[in-house]
Amino acid sequence: MSESIYILGIESSCDDTSAAVIFNGKVLSNVVANQEVHAKYGGVVPELASRAHQQNIVPVVQQALEQANVGKEQLSAIAFTRGPGLMGSLLVGTSFAKSLALGLAIPLIDVNHMQAHILAHFIDDKNSKKPTFPFICLTISGGHTQIVKVTNHFEMEVLGETIDDAVGEAFDKSAKILGLPYPGGPLIDKYAQLGNPKAYQFTKPKVGDLDFSFSGLKTGILYFIQKQQRINPNFINENLNDICASIQYTIVEILMDKLKNAVKETGIKQIAIAGGVSANSAIRERLLLAEKHFGWTTYIPKFEYTTDNAAMIAITGYLKYLNNTYADVSVTAQARLKVVE
Repeated sequence: MSESIYILGIESSCDDTSAAVIFNGKVLSNVVANQEVHAKYGGVVPELASRAHQQNIVPVVQQALEQANVGKEQLSAIAFTRGPGLMGSLLVGTSFAKSLALGLAIPLIDVNHMQAHILAHFIDDKNSKKPTFPFICLTISGGHTQIVKVTNHFEMEVLGETIDDAVGEAFDKSAKILGLPYPGGPLIDKYAQLGNPKAYQFTKPKVGDLDFSFSGLKTGILYFIQKQQRINPNFINENLNDICASIQYTIVEILMDKLKNAVKETGIKQIAIAGGVSANSAIRERLLLAEKHFGWTTYIPKFEYTTDNAAMIAITGYLKYLNNTYADVSVTAQARLKVVE
């Protein structure tokens, strides 16, 4: 490619402010400012999140440009997260991206956050393989659990999704029941590696072949812990590793069952994962085992492209730029946005 395309990506859908610069599909910088303020509240506080974005966005963008060694006058376009996410947080990124694109007189590209999680697989990285079309993507995060059939970069179909809570919530709420700090998902993963996954059995929800439900599982875990604590007040402390391993095993089994159903229904054996929960070690292990057992080809993103980050926004912007798909300056943030919108 003779043309030099520099895309600045801006991500501000939840509590992380991120900016990245991509050059012809390669990541030059990917800066993320985390917000520690939410930990003491046990979850993200929207008002505090949007205030922190306002403080972080200018230094984060500046740092991304400096790390990439790119001047803003070299940028070809600016891509930003339009939704889904927290409205206040999205507005900060949207307003900033619009203003900067107008000031530099370059195209503005709106990005669907859920599509970006999937398209992170197309970042040009010599250490990771890109999926071939069509493929199935299991998108798992704090707010979403979906099985998506991906026919090309911008043709996607949701085959199944959660009817209540997302898998990330199931991990975090289970951790809260166990008295672990927020965010608890990574801690469950950590302790689970030291425990017996078959120590305790939890009932899997009965829903459609490709749909998910986690609210019943969370309630089941809560009742189980309450019952055991009545018998032995130290039950959690004495059995933490085994409890975490059993919870994680059950959740991963649910995810794998649905993926097997999706493969059976579609005949597609190219399987990718995306979203923050795809950083979970047990899910990664099971997918690699599935390659051997079921003949799947699995695509697992690098850790830094699983959680909310601007590199995935920038690569989506780059693909849309090649497609001449730009946004009008009248574009607005949308808190609720489906993966196919």
